[in-house]
Amino acid sequence: MLLPRRAVLAGDTFSSRSSIRLPSKCIWNTLQKRGITIESLDSQRNNRERVVVLGSGWAGYSLARDLDSKKYQAVVVSPRSYFVFTPLLASTSVGTLEFRTALEPVRSRRTKVEFFQGWADAVDFESKKLSIEEAVEDPWQGRSLTGDRHEDESQVERAHEKQTQAKKGQLFDMTYDKLIIAVGCYNQTFNTKGVKENAFFLKDVGDARKIRNRLLSCFEEAALPTTSDEMRKQLLNFAVVGGGPTGIEWSAELHDLITEDMKKLYPDLVKHVHITVYDVAPTVLSMFDEKLAKYAMNHFKREGISIKTSHHVEELRIGAPGQEQKKIRDDATGYTIKLKEEGEIGIGMCVWSTGLMMNPFVANALAGKVKRDEKSGGIMTNGRLQAKTENEGIVPDVYALGDCAMMEDTSYPATAQVASQKAGWLAKRLNKRDIEQNVFTYKDLGVMAYIGNSKGLFQSSGADISGRVAWFIWRGAYLAKSVSWRNRMLIPMYWFINWAFGRDISRF
Repeated sequence: MLLPRRAVLAGDTFSSRSSIRLPSKCIWNTLQKRGITIESLDSQRNNRERVVVLGSGWAGYSLARDLDSKKYQAVVVSPRSYFVFTPLLASTSVGTLEFRTALEPVRSRRTKVEFFQGWADAVDFESKKLSIEEAVEDPWQGRSLTGDRHEDESQVERAHEKQTQAKKGQLFDMTYDKLIIAVGCYNQTFNTKGVKENAFFLKDVGDARKIRNRLLSCFEEAALPTTSDEMRKQLLNFAVVGGGPTGIEWSAELHDLITEDMKKLYPDLVKHVHITVYDVAPTVLSMFDEKLAKYAMNHFKREGISIKTSHHVEELRIGAPGQEQKKIRDDATGYTIKLKEEGEIGIGMCVWSTGLMMNPFVANALAGKVKRDEKSGGIMTNGRLQAKTENEGIVPDVYALGDCAMMEDTSYPATAQVASQKAGWLAKRLNKRDIEQNVFTYKDLGVMAYIGNSKGLFQSSGADISGRVAWFIWRGAYLAKSVSWRNRMLIPMYWFINWAFGRDISRF
């Protein structure tokens, strides 16, 4: 049965290169071209099974890259043409690193994967057929989503900024032998008024670019002689909602930018700068033990960053506190955040990082067809990552992993570490064709967070480390985990350039 639904595939990225039809029996040759039609894609299968991967994130990208191209024709379907190394997004948003260092292109000479830029629109499990909506010109690629892109008019307005509609692209069908669902999740806003329209998220490179532009705009506008001191204080008051690693690391990166660069470039404005982290929980960094979390909070306090726990955001809107709603779009430059505990506060911007909500593809298109986790809404899988049916069977040749899936009888966190381990395990099992004899097990390699001023946190089963040593581990681990040697060379190069010459604060 065809399941009609558009879905954002926040997942895998891979190059789409098909071998030239040469007399050689080698599947992949030095000269390669992309199959631009389904017919040409079919003609290049060479008796291989077609594995379609929905998504270009940690799960989908890692799996497609590791599949044996002699046994499988890997095809990635994703609305974005790249993989994002998400731990580096906070650094790119403040200019510590450039956006290029956090990206791996789908189309590359190093990978042997076909690629179509599109959204999964429908899937027929019985006939093993996908309906795909093209997404080359889609305005949402590179940006976080908080709801269905076709149905959420407020999001459409926020994305276009000219109130144009996101139109449905043309559809095409493609068959598969095995289907990997790794579509990821959306940002959770808890339906807080004004958050979808006015908050800044940090899940994709487009979000990082938007944050960087807004951040620099706040300083430039505050530096104008026509700006009052009251407005300067609002523009340079930065709110971060969410006390997890993303919120804490972005706060730390922002503080580094201000103390290392903005203090020299805007010496008269730094006195107005204030950073506040809000969280509904009684503590931040709940995934770390109490000792490390307390160390981070004390460090923030010494650096002048406020952490306000047990605080609830009720609204986020454009304009200054007390400003009439009808004037908001005409002359307002700042935002107002309304807190249950403190009332209205004027801010320059709000970075929102409060968790995940399920992808509409899973929540709607697969409803009634696969078993879903009661708490997260994700696809339930068995220990072999095979999608389960509601009657506890399995969907033939369909696997689910990443943030959109939950393995039965486990409580693994929705992290890049879990997603990449599942992807590596599944690729290995498919390559060896021994999946029925094995079950996935997760190995906890520890958790890390950067807290600013060249200090970090590292927690593992062997030791808990904080301070400068943890910062070295943090940088070394992310450098080693970068998926290409190009970025392994670019990242330390930009670290050195920005240390020696300062961050680039150009706004473009």
